[in-house]
Amino acid sequence: MIDDDTSTCSILLIDDEPFSQQIIEHGLKTCIKHVLRYESDPARAVALASELNATVVLVDLRMPDLDGFEFTRRMRARPDTEHIPIIMLSSEDDPEVKAMAFAAGANDYMVKWPDPRELVARVQYHSAACIARRERDAAFASLRVSREQLAASESALHQAQKMEAIGQLTGGVAHDFNNVLQIIGGNLQLLKLVGGLNDASRNRVEMALAGVERGAKLSAHLLAFARRQPLQAVVLNPGHLLRDMDDMMRRVLGPNARVVTDIDPSLWSTVADPHQLNNVLLNLAINARDAMGGNGSLLIRASNSGGNSGDKPAAAGCLPLHGAPAGEYVMIEVADTGKGMAPEVLQRAFEPFFTTKPVGQGTGLGLSMAYGFVKQSGGEITLESEPGRGTSVRIFLPRSATSAQEPEKANDAPLLGGLETILVVEDEEDVRSATCAILSALGYDVLEACDAAGAIALIESGRHVDLVFSDVIMPGPVSSLQLGEVVREYLPQAQMLYTSGYAEGVLAHEGKVHASVNLLQKPYHPDALSARIRHLLRRGRRGPGAAAAQPASASA
Repeated sequence: MIDDDTSTCSILLIDDEPFSQQIIEHGLKTCIKHVLRYESDPARAVALASELNATVVLVDLRMPDLDGFEFTRRMRARPDTEHIPIIMLSSEDDPEVKAMAFAAGANDYMVKWPDPRELVARVQYHSAACIARRERDAAFASLRVSREQLAASESALHQAQKMEAIGQLTGGVAHDFNNVLQIIGGNLQLLKLVGGLNDASRNRVEMALAGVERGAKLSAHLLAFARRQPLQAVVLNPGHLLRDMDDMMRRVLGPNARVVTDIDPSLWSTVADPHQLNNVLLNLAINARDAMGGNGSLLIRASNSGGNSGDKPAAAGCLPLHGAPAGEYVMIEVADTGKGMAPEVLQRAFEPFFTTKPVGQGTGLGLSMAYGFVKQSGGEITLESEPGRGTSVRIFLPRSATSAQEPEKANDAPLLGGLETILVVEDEEDVRSATCAILSALGYDVLEACDAAGAIALIESGRHVDLVFSDVIMPGPVSSLQLGEVVREYLPQAQMLYTSGYAEGVLAHEGKVHASVNLLQKPYHPDALSARIRHLLRRGRRGPGAAAAQPASASA
């Protein structure tokens, strides 16, 4: 038996006379790399030819039950044997019989018993032709698969490019939109602070502020999808967050839905923005509620995963995005028993503003926000759904090498204004004007500058400043980081508070803001602004070390 089966002549002999096997075997003794098999029943030989992967068949013409003509026709009728070469053996040297053999589908005709040299030559010729045909068919099949894989890769690349282009567009729109919202919201809040409004006017202002808040949430979702939101990531254990959200999830789903929580007690820690992760999970729960119509079962599962493939194979209805590198991940799954998605819906599920919900019941930003947040956090997200079988969203976040810290407890005491000096650095005149007016109304001594260079000139002049409140993105040769260095040098006890709706590339490294950087995202509420300022000013009084401005290295 020869090891190289691809070049071996696999010969099947069909003859009702057993002695013919010995004659053929003797004739083929000079044929290297061949295997001869014998079968006396031609009815069984048809299936046997396919099973043995024969490269040439020798069949006797005259047999009692099934002659060589009919055997050949049956071989040609089957897709798995139609191309196997057939050499018909006969004692009849009649041209008419030979013509009938070729008409039935035979490839060759030999009169018994042929000279061994002729037998070997014809067997090797037809066997080589069969092997070459099979290699050609295998090459075409491989090429077809390669073309299909290339088409799938091109489709995935097109989808990724489309998502990236949409992300850049939405990120830029959201960035500018935040400044507009800050102008509107700041002036409305200033009207409330100044007072003198009657009830009707106050109600109008509150309605307008509610609209600003809705716009702020929309902008935040757009930035999340575009992966341009400044993430303030910390080491956390998602299991604690999921347990804290349990009651909220049950309220969101309603009394008729069942919530099943399965959290691995040995769950690893990860690095993520807890507020944004909370928003993502809440949006997934809302989607599940709408898909189930208030009934059904929601599974919330968290476990450890050894790589980007997860802990179970992807199903046919699973839509994976560009795979994360191999490693250790924390997997969070939110699975519902709702109506599921059709394939064409599944392909577009992560696109912003794409929704199958009626007008007024969804913005189409829930899944796109989840996609952007997870990718920006260095993770992976997969979506698995089939019509009538529900939907499963699985989030993979990289494992952290350190353990989760206990979150700092928020101070619930009211934080109002003060008498300290605050320097506001903002290039948008309307935003700067509204912010300065609010801080002045809170009792602060307010200084203002339209760019970082003007702020540095004011600081170098010797003016006392307790806190610098600076926009991150500003025109001019001096950046906000350089301003922070000057504050640290000239005013070591002053605090530095940044604000931006888009801090990528300045304070953020790969979209993540260092934990030591104080950032207030636009649009900000006066309550949030005053609370953050009072917190930083109180911290500054504890000592020079705590009061130092943030180093430039914090952004790297």
